[in-house]
Amino acid sequence: MVALLVISLLFSLRPQRVSSTLPLQSLNQGSKDSATESAPKQDWNDAREVHCSRDRSRAAWKIIEEYLMPFVDKKKHKICTECRLHPDNDMFRDQEQHKTHLDFNDWKCGYCRKRSYEEKYLYQHFDNRHYDLLNVSRSKCMADLCGALHCDHVMDSVSQKSKCNPAAAARNKDMSEALADSCFPINEGASASHLHEFFLHQFCDAHTCSRKPKPFSRGRQVRTSWSIVILVLTILIVLFFYVFVYLYKRGMQTRPQNAEAPLEKWKKEKIFVE
Repeated sequence: MVALLVISLLFSLRPQRVSSTLPLQSLNQGSKDSATESAPKQDWNDAREVHCSRDRSRAAWKIIEEYLMPFVDKKKHKICTECRLHPDNDMFRDQEQHKTHLDFNDWKCGYCRKRSYEEKYLYQHFDNRHYDLLNVSRSKCMADLCGALHCDHVMDSVSQKSKCNPAAAARNKDMSEALADSCFPINEGASASHLHEFFLHQFCDAHTCSRKPKPFSRGRQVRTSWSIVILVLTILIVLFFYVFVYLYKRGMQTRPQNAEAPLEKWKKEKIFVE
């Protein structure tokens, strides 16, 4: 009986040992499958990397909007799409237009209405969720133009006491002159010729180490938003309307009293005489 019990126990333990090895094999296969699946995910993450600084691109576009475009609009000149300064050549332009600042700590995504309490978290949301909307098919990085547009001067990233590099200054000047030639060709008319000269004085002249002219020598002009102008005019009109109504009602209230005073005085005098 003891022998039979031992034999039965051995037979009962054999399938358990076999079954215990199955999870290990399936685990190994699962690890292999996960390893093979993780490779494409890692390649996808590498493929979505954008080698373009968003901060420097924003600085370049801010310079274009404040130190160039108001003068271009004044001359009623249209920049061609081949010009690197055209808004379509900024890969972050569409995302910037879908960014809404609702309140001090309230930013909203224009694509999916997601809220963020800081601007940097909204940019992280753009990078994670709306990367597919970036046009990275060709070179559209505005940060590449920072050398020609003096982004460091606006961002204060370079100390004023730093030594000037003649090679870098010459390279940035060549880039700036190339922008002037491609965006404002002299043979396209008087406005393009004037803007070509303006661009040279505004950006190119400061790229030198022999003397220290400040960039943006022609000054800056911030384009006025018509919505703000209309809002201010509406507030002034409403204010004048209420002041007029207040003064009119006040005059109507004081006028009957002044008119009735002589009449009452005359009645009293008449009664006294009688």
